[in-house]
Amino acid sequence: MLTALADQLRHSLGILHKQDIQTVSRLLETQNTQANAPAPHLPSPASPQPSILLGDDCAAIPDRDGYLLLAAEGMLPMLVETEPWFTGWCAVMVNVSDIYAMGGRPIAVVDTLWSETTHLSKSLLEGMQAAAQAYNVPIVGGHTNCHSPYNALSVAILGRAKRLITSFNARSGDRLLVAFDPRGKLHPKHPFWNAATNANPVRLRADLEILPQIAEAELCDAGKDISMGGILGTLLMLLETSGCGATLDFDTIPCPLNVPLERWLLCFPSYGFLLSVHPDQVENVQKQFHDRHLICESIGEIQATHQLILRSQTESVLFWDLSQQSLTGFTAAHPS
Repeated sequence: MLTALADQLRHSLGILHKQDIQTVSRLLETQNTQANAPAPHLPSPASPQPSILLGDDCAAIPDRDGYLLLAAEGMLPMLVETEPWFTGWCAVMVNVSDIYAMGGRPIAVVDTLWSETTHLSKSLLEGMQAAAQAYNVPIVGGHTNCHSPYNALSVAILGRAKRLITSFNARSGDRLLVAFDPRGKLHPKHPFWNAATNANPVRLRADLEILPQIAEAELCDAGKDISMGGILGTLLMLLETSGCGATLDFDTIPCPLNVPLERWLLCFPSYGFLLSVHPDQVENVQKQFHDRHLICESIGEIQATHQLILRSQTESVLFWDLSQQSLTGFTAAHPS
């Protein structure tokens, strides 16, 4: 049964789409090889020519005593056309999540909007504005065209971090924690757990503030926000950039009531993070989330392999071998 489920999940769109990133990673790998890029290390604010690692939720750009964080997200065309307000909201929300996921706090967003009508633009902008107000992140500029032959939206964000949570820092022996907000509901059409649009904005911001707090307290320096690849796709990206493997225990994965596990594993949770935490700090990290009525549970262990193993009761299945098949192509060997 676990083998059949693993095969179904392995061929899901959320994970297949992550492999599209290989087009970019190959190009940038060639660029960096030609430039004789230095060996990769986490960028240090004091280093004269720091490298910027590719494959994280944001580009972490050393700046004074911390980092500027820069990220962008493009929205699915189908969502733009069928649910413009919701798409506008999500465009801001996913960028905000990327900043907090790396231990940062957002500063501002800009958008690039192409539409066939001003009516669609208005709905997209209203959704963006609602999210910008909820997350207290101003929209400070961008590009707008309402005479386009197609409809499209992308949003970029700038943030700042004092200490990083990065997907390059998972270590063998770390416990794998999943954190999410159970106070939501599934979208009727898309793999999306909505715990944001109807939530109290003050609570939303305070819940996200946990991430920079645990980074600055040095409780955690490795992790990633759960993307459209769900828990499995996000975990694969974390392992790929860290050069590690992991065992994921299906029987310990917390799941919202009445949501099938196979659907939850590929769901974007709106508020959701995977964290790689040293065993000595697991309880301290969990307490930060539990105190705010958020789920935070241990679901596996990081290992010194390149394989992701799925376990359930007495069954064990090799889900992915990164030494044989890359996902995005971004690893610790590809700095910019």
